[in-house]
Amino acid sequence: MKKINLLLLSLLILTPFLFAVQNQAKVDFNRFFFDRTMRIDYYHLGDNQQEVIALDKIYDQGQWAGPVKTLIDPFMRGRYCARVYDVASGQLIFARGFDSLFGEYKTTDEALKGIKRAFHESVLIPYPKNKITLAIEVRDKNNNFHQIFSQEIDPASIFIIKEKPEPGVKVFELVKSGPPSKKVDLAFLAEGYTAAEEAKVRKDLDKFVAVFFSQEPYKSLKNKFNIYGVFKPSAESGCDEPGYGQFKQTALGCSFDSFGSDRYLLTDDNRRVRDIAANVPYDALMIMVNHNRYGGGGIYNLYCTFTTDNQWYEYLMLHEFGHSFTGLADEYYTSQVAYNEFYPRGVEPVEPNITALLNPREVKWKKLLTPGLAVPTPWEKEEFDRFDLAYQKTRQEINEKIARMKREGAPAEEIAKLEEESEKLSLEQGKKVEEFLAKSKYAGKVGVFEGAGYASTGLYRPAVDCIMFTKGKKPYCPVCLEAIKEMIKFYAD
Repeated sequence: MKKINLLLLSLLILTPFLFAVQNQAKVDFNRFFFDRTMRIDYYHLGDNQQEVIALDKIYDQGQWAGPVKTLIDPFMRGRYCARVYDVASGQLIFARGFDSLFGEYKTTDEALKGIKRAFHESVLIPYPKNKITLAIEVRDKNNNFHQIFSQEIDPASIFIIKEKPEPGVKVFELVKSGPPSKKVDLAFLAEGYTAAEEAKVRKDLDKFVAVFFSQEPYKSLKNKFNIYGVFKPSAESGCDEPGYGQFKQTALGCSFDSFGSDRYLLTDDNRRVRDIAANVPYDALMIMVNHNRYGGGGIYNLYCTFTTDNQWYEYLMLHEFGHSFTGLADEYYTSQVAYNEFYPRGVEPVEPNITALLNPREVKWKKLLTPGLAVPTPWEKEEFDRFDLAYQKTRQEINEKIARMKREGAPAEEIAKLEEESEKLSLEQGKKVEEFLAKSKYAGKVGVFEGAGYASTGLYRPAVDCIMFTKGKKPYCPVCLEAIKEMIKFYAD
């Protein structure tokens, strides 16, 4: 009898909560929003121990590209989330998870030393009909959200900017499948191309759209996408390379050596990115950087970058897009990164393709596990680590030598020879890694393999190989593939 009473009491307590969650998931778009976009710009500043958000400007900016049926994010990936509440009713009417440049900066040596930096960021929401409260929350080390910013916004304010889109921008409609609110809208932003290089812009756009649709699940779901090319000419070709002492005047301000990692290619000029991108409706931004050096980056619900003319260009674009669009984690762990404890020990990551395996019986991808495999799954890790770590050390030494030679003005032919050697070694190592993992007895199977998320131990990935793990022309593993499909469905259902 006591058990029955407790059960009834639990149901009475949970019912209003469940009802509220259900109602939140079915927000009536037309009741609360216009079919336009509100862009809210702000500054995000601090260090490892503290962070502050300060409102900058608000824009009335074009057609809303996101979904209208599901306004409350069902995934809530990322280390931050934006929540929008209707002031009159207090109802949650919009929510979206995301990552940010500041979120990455928090884990760097600089931030740990207490050096404060400021980053410009944006939140895009459907344009509200009535007053709203925007709240921004951050995860703590246990991945629980805590509010760090709240601001009431009046959509009728005279100070909301209604400027025309950035002038001097050319838009190329590459794929058109339907209305923005019912499709995944991708915008390729051309970076580091001069006006004289417009023909190369078109050629590179065609190249990368072809690469994109050569890969599953994008190939089978092509009718779910709209794709645009966006071109603002740069004064100079290329992008910044601080480690080489080289700087260029470009449209978006992309730079290698981000957060101290030579291959990490980002831009911190958020305002320029958003102003130029505003010429098209978009759900995701892909920054195509006109350069032959290996480099890229991807931040969830922000953008991805990739260089156009290196030997790994296909892998780069698809790998980085996996980060920025779906929130997939890096599965590699032998390469050097700028972060410190990016994934805190003993805490389950929010990304769908890595796990801390806190509960071996409840692996997040258990529905896809190959029957009969042990959890965790033993693999040829010791041998892989031995030869890959040796290569990573050699690669780092060569890259440091190239950087030093360029800064010191060494003869161009000597630099070119060393760069050629580096590319050759990279290609050879890529083939070696691919052949080694293809011979694994676990190749093509879904298990729980130790080594992921920049950590040799304590984090696990679903497959021995995946485009989120190693370079090359290879597919997403089944777990990554399923996560991408779910995200596409969210935008284009």
